[in-house]
Amino acid sequence: MRQSFSLAIAALATTAKAVSLADLCTVSNVQAALPSNGTIAGISFLSSSVTATAVYNASTAGTSSFRKRTTYSYCNVTATYTHTGQGDSVVVWYGFPDPSIFESRFLVVGGGGYSLSSGVTGGLAYGAVTGCTDAGYDAFTNSLDEVVLNANGSLNWYNIEMFSYRALGEMAVIGKAMTKSLYSIDKVYTYFSGCSDGGRQGMSQVQRWPDVYDAVAAGAPAFRQSHQQITHLFPAVVEVTQGYVPPPCALEKIVNSTIAACDPLDGRTDGVVSRTDLCQLNFNLSSIIGESYYCSAENSTSLGFGFSKRAQTSGSSSSYTPAQNGTVNAQDVEIAKTVYGGLFNSDGERAYIAWQIASELSDAEGTYNSTTGSWTYTIESTGGVFVTKFIEQIDEDNLSTLDGVTYDDLVDFMATALPKFNTTLQTTYLNISEFQANGGKLLHYHGESDPSIPAASSVHYLDAVRTFMYPGESYNASFAALSDWYKFFLIPGAAHCGTNTLQPGPWPTDLVQTIIDWVENAVEPTTLASTISSGTNAGETQNLCEWPLRPLWQGNSSTFDCVYDQASIDAWTYTFTAINETVN
Repeated sequence: MRQSFSLAIAALATTAKAVSLADLCTVSNVQAALPSNGTIAGISFLSSSVTATAVYNASTAGTSSFRKRTTYSYCNVTATYTHTGQGDSVVVWYGFPDPSIFESRFLVVGGGGYSLSSGVTGGLAYGAVTGCTDAGYDAFTNSLDEVVLNANGSLNWYNIEMFSYRALGEMAVIGKAMTKSLYSIDKVYTYFSGCSDGGRQGMSQVQRWPDVYDAVAAGAPAFRQSHQQITHLFPAVVEVTQGYVPPPCALEKIVNSTIAACDPLDGRTDGVVSRTDLCQLNFNLSSIIGESYYCSAENSTSLGFGFSKRAQTSGSSSSYTPAQNGTVNAQDVEIAKTVYGGLFNSDGERAYIAWQIASELSDAEGTYNSTTGSWTYTIESTGGVFVTKFIEQIDEDNLSTLDGVTYDDLVDFMATALPKFNTTLQTTYLNISEFQANGGKLLHYHGESDPSIPAASSVHYLDAVRTFMYPGESYNASFAALSDWYKFFLIPGAAHCGTNTLQPGPWPTDLVQTIIDWVENAVEPTTLASTISSGTNAGETQNLCEWPLRPLWQGNSSTFDCVYDQASIDAWTYTFTAINETVN
């Protein structure tokens, strides 16, 4: 179930310790640092493929705040290897820091969507080597959905496996060996940080390469692609089933009114629903019926992945919406209730997890048809391409229609995809005891108001690991044991892998530095340091509660307690009965 290559480190060629970047960054040095063919099972290197170029005073984006420098020098390296008998060619790419700033670290950064990361400067601020891989299918240019099908319409299992877990693990094993050789050291602290599918990629490394990493920070992991991707289609099928597409402004009003009503339930009125569970237990969406809304005309942009009200990026699509003026009606609310309730089959059996109430209803937002003057449902592309290419194996980037598609059809899609991708894209192996035994640390986090990947998806996996690894122990005892090495934090108000302009809440300060301190300095993150970047409380620091504890503010003050609330915990718990297979 796991992939692991043992290294005969003693057999590796070792270069003399470089005293400068110029000394380190030569083709001959890098060639000598490559693991000898045969020392990593099944891998052979093409020594002539090696490139090495010194890069001086390069600016890097998003560098760690704990360092003052803004430019870094590094050795830009590429090399190519092949798997015995497969005739493939895999390019690995590394950024080796100037020896003067190197701190015996190796950092792997996760990608997003169906893409792997394609840059090698992310670790420089931490004195870390960073690596990435083309996964054998030019992942620097291609996303998996572009190469998932062979010409004859069959699934390309090599590409799926390489993307799912294998390429990153191989790249890390190779990179660590090269790092030890180039810098003449015995220990390389190895870290992974990623969110969304980058979070899933991080979890794949915990599950498949447990002896490689010292710590992993995994955010909002895109677990259970069979269920997660199909869930993106659910809101549109709700609209098809109910024969009604609400104006986006009505949905926005429902979300904003829910936030306003549920905000005080956590003990503090600050524009953030820190306890969506209390909102779910105590708020009736029907109370919004009759509230008026108005939205001016605008050209809007969609990222295609349910990223909520976050900064727009390249690769997004634009659309026009006219001014909207009206009142929330019962149909609008019924759409919201059904979406927040989650997918059930026609027998009333639950198929999957629901988004938390107060999350933006991104996937339910329709498109304006200027010809008919009406709103039409939108087929979210991530779910659409999963059906066309991964399930139906048709080379189409999206479904052309959802007319006639039922809830049972969505459940059938899930049931078809689950066994097909169980060993690759699902990424839900529960036995991660080897990662623990090797001293690994896992920091798992999720925005509570994530409108793309439901926050309860993370809770479900965490609890499945707990019950699998600590059978027979009490709830409190098993969580205490798990917390020694696996910690989970919900981030109040946060959207998908970032802050949320609808709820100006906190975001973790520096996740990579947090796991570095946990591993290298024994600073255990019993709470997760976070800061508020916008709104009236901008600049405030919050130390977030570790699950299963939940925040409860004291008398509308700036202080909260981390409390245990069984009813709230139960609100996060789901049992899936619509599919006759275990969904971890």
